[in-house]
Amino acid sequence: MRLVLTWLINAAALFAVPYLMHSVDVTSIGAALVAALLLGLVNTLIRPLLLLLTLPVTVLTLGLFIFVINGLMFWLVAQLVDGFHVDSFWSAIFGALLYSVISWALSTLLLKDDNG
Repeated sequence: MRLVLTWLINAAALFAVPYLMHSVDVTSIGAALVAALLLGLVNTLIRPLLLLLTLPVTVLTLGLFIFVINGLMFWLVAQLVDGFHVDSFWSAIFGALLYSVISWALSTLLLKDDNG
């Protein structure tokens, strides 16, 4: 149940991004649900490999290159999902950052920690 709730929170966060950034467009809730699912899969499967391959650059930039990787993952999903569009690479970086912040805030507010 927690996995489904996390997916819905991420879809809601993705659906909220275009209201704060006009260079990102999500046309429907369905597109947000598919894009959130695909973002989760891409971040689980591809992102760790990219982090490992770009470790020297990430160390040299003191971790700032991770923003580029997050933007690439965001842009990749936008290219694959109809109804989810990002205007440029810089929009993808800022959109991914905004998406992460909104998703984190919603998760903090809505998901209860079972350990505490």
